[in-house]
Amino acid sequence: MTASSLKRYLSLHDFEHAARKRLPKPLFAYVSGAVEDEVSIKANRAAYGHYAFKPNVLVDVSTIDTTVSLFGQRYAMPVGVAPMGIAAMTSYRGDIALAVAARKAGALCIMSGSSLIRLEEVMQAAPGTWFQAYLPGHQEQIDALIRRVQAAGVETLVLTVDTPVTANRENNIRAGFSTPLRPSLALAWQGVTHPRWLLGTFVRTLWRHGMPHFENNYATRGAPIMSSTVLRDFADRGHLNWEHVTRVRAMWKGPLVIKGILNVADLRRAKAIGADAVIVSNHGGRQLDGSVAPLRVLPEMVEAAGEFPVMIDSGVRRGTDVLKALALGARAAWIGRPFNYAATVGGEAGVAHALELIRQEVRRDMGMLGVTSIADIAPEHLCSSR
Repeated sequence: MTASSLKRYLSLHDFEHAARKRLPKPLFAYVSGAVEDEVSIKANRAAYGHYAFKPNVLVDVSTIDTTVSLFGQRYAMPVGVAPMGIAAMTSYRGDIALAVAARKAGALCIMSGSSLIRLEEVMQAAPGTWFQAYLPGHQEQIDALIRRVQAAGVETLVLTVDTPVTANRENNIRAGFSTPLRPSLALAWQGVTHPRWLLGTFVRTLWRHGMPHFENNYATRGAPIMSSTVLRDFADRGHLNWEHVTRVRAMWKGPLVIKGILNVADLRRAKAIGADAVIVSNHGGRQLDGSVAPLRVLPEMVEAAGEFPVMIDSGVRRGTDVLKALALGARAAWIGRPFNYAATVGGEAGVAHALELIRQEVRRDMGMLGVTSIADIAPEHLCSSR
């Protein structure tokens, strides 16, 4: 897709409508949906409406600095691409498109452990990309995975800890999505009726790279996406505990981030074992339905953390959302689904355009708020809107 054709996308919201038309219904449902009654995904967005801005006026905002530093690295904006599984099924070589676009934009990016492209390929294409791991079920498998991640040149490791059991994603079943993917007449019809996806993503992937496998859950290659062993590979995490994370901390010499924290007690545990930061997250409403919106607990988490970096995801869609999170103490905000949609619509160019949209929103909103740097954004700029 050309830059001129992307100009009609004016916000991150615009990509969703286009992706809905381009993707087969089961795949769109996988990306867009949540679990059970979708209470948490709705609460994530609603939480941002609980706050209103109190801007400063007559401030010289002719020069605005949107950059942020984390772990000794400086990024162009306080917004990152959150990890998203099977991104290579919704756009051609999706994980690489996401990571390369983020690197070129100077933005944060986390590659998903539930990806269909080898992490070594992504790190070669976009050095500095963070890697999110789902820990396997046995200690020797965990150790082997961490050694592989280190050998791949990953600098920052993110452990997602909110997936102890398989979530109840009823919407996926109703839409015809399953793990493993099961061939059927209905699925075939979805492919035929979405030719741009069928030829541009699925057939192109099969022709050039073969059947997609889950490549990064283990030190060795995982199961094909249509294999009956996929569920077994994802279902052995129930016994994992803080001792496993402590061992990872001992092995991993770079920055370690714990993702999926929603209460102060767990934040303190993460801090005590030597983690370098946490991401307050309810997995975009995709795990425990009814779990609290991260923004609602962010202030108490930041207060308990002190200088320990706290970041946030789940529900961030606008520059104003980013500023609200920063005002409440977050060091960065992560966005998932909209960047997936942008890759679906326009590949790397689509993600690049989406990143520039959110960067410009952050910059514009900072000017409207009367601040010239990220460090200037404070709780005093917010009040309750209720």
